[in-house]
Amino acid sequence: MTLGRMTRRRALALTGGAAAAAALMPGRLLAKTVDAGLAESDLIYLTPLKAGGTESACQAEVWFVAEGRDAWVVTAQDSWRARALARGYDRARVWVGDVGVWTRSDGAYRQLPVAEARVERVDDPDVHTRVLALFGAKYPLSWVLWGPRFRNGLTARSRVMLRYRLTPA
Repeated sequence: MTLGRMTRRRALALTGGAAAAAALMPGRLLAKTVDAGLAESDLIYLTPLKAGGTESACQAEVWFVAEGRDAWVVTAQDSWRARALARGYDRARVWVGDVGVWTRSDGAYRQLPVAEARVERVDDPDVHTRVLALFGAKYPLSWVLWGPRFRNGLTARSRVMLRYRLTPA
């Protein structure tokens, strides 16, 4: 966890006493299903899929919000997620749960529930407003810092909003 990022579980641990903190601070969520992970996890792990379904070397854990089986992500315009979509890679593999930073997980994210997704960029300001409100509700403490960055970035087009429409893998 970086210094400006606090997950819902960690925020709840701060208000729930020592027992809650001890139980929740490891920051791991091993969801049993994709749907459970979408409802409970603070992170998803993404990789674009190339032709034939091979995975890109680009992978990462990211913040997201879910609406049903749609996962919404806001990312920098020049991030590999945005560039992959611009290059026509409109499919992704998505693991749902939280095992921490993917490069330090020794591949543990690959044991999480997985789905494939169609990816699309969303430029509608009304959708931005609605989805950013979901981010604020999900990550309340971190949103004080990141909310304006996401909102201003979307307005200035230095950030993009991506919708991942998940289907079972």
